[in-house]
Amino acid sequence: MRTAFAVALGLLMGVAPVTSAANLTVTVDTGAQPESITVAPDGGLILGSASKPTIYRAAKGETKATPWIDVSADGNVTFLGVLSDASTNTLWACEIGPRGAPGTPSPSSLLSFDLTKGGAAKTRWKLPGDSSLCNDFTIGPDHALYVSDTFNSTIYRLKPGATEGEVLIKNRALDGIDGITFLDGVLYVNNVSGDSIWRIPMDASGKASNPVNIWTDQQIKGPDGMRAAGGHLFVAENANGRDSMLTITGDTAHVVVIQTGLKTPTAIEPAGDVIWVGDRAGDTATAIPVPH
Repeated sequence: MRTAFAVALGLLMGVAPVTSAANLTVTVDTGAQPESITVAPDGGLILGSASKPTIYRAAKGETKATPWIDVSADGNVTFLGVLSDASTNTLWACEIGPRGAPGTPSPSSLLSFDLTKGGAAKTRWKLPGDSSLCNDFTIGPDHALYVSDTFNSTIYRLKPGATEGEVLIKNRALDGIDGITFLDGVLYVNNVSGDSIWRIPMDASGKASNPVNIWTDQQIKGPDGMRAAGGHLFVAENANGRDSMLTITGDTAHVVVIQTGLKTPTAIEPAGDVIWVGDRAGDTATAIPVPH
């Protein structure tokens, strides 16, 4: 039986309450390394690939995801973040590369595809600079897209209808920025190399000020994918082999470990009464019950 919390969580995420998919595991091709996952408006699961120029998709209830979008024409590229935006029928994706010899510049681009037209390409924006790492993104209360650039310690903001991003903040505290999400209208990011969580204060005009470090009451390691729902942050800890739920009070976070024993969890996605957890090294995404 669903709990009231699970139903409320589903409404918050814009997902209609459905029969629980808890313990369902979706696999991709061996070695595809699904770095990021997102739930489509139809309840299907979309997975990026950190080793192939491919985005995978599984219909709701299916246990095998198959190639859906192929950008091999772009060369030696792969994908990090993927994010479904039901309000515009858009899939956002971070394309990494094309990669050259070690030590050569590595660019990245923000791509978008149509969720309802077979994944047809919509837009492309190359992030500034010779080297960048478009890693993850989130939709803000202002309906803009906020994008993390790991290599350049930067968050970009793409306002609705914009074709390229503007710098929201560039700060050395964000060296290693990875996951990014809004919780109760407030922007939070994590630092995958610094094992830390940060709040990005913004004034009424949308101008950002210096990041504020959030103290966690137990150590987190390798915070990667991060999403918010039901008043909590959900974090995949790739160096701890676990996923956790954080409750923020002021500048402190109470950490509750949800699941352990994973290989390299890099993605997390609350959806209705389950949380999808992507294990990059295991080539899987598994739905677990929402903690309550």
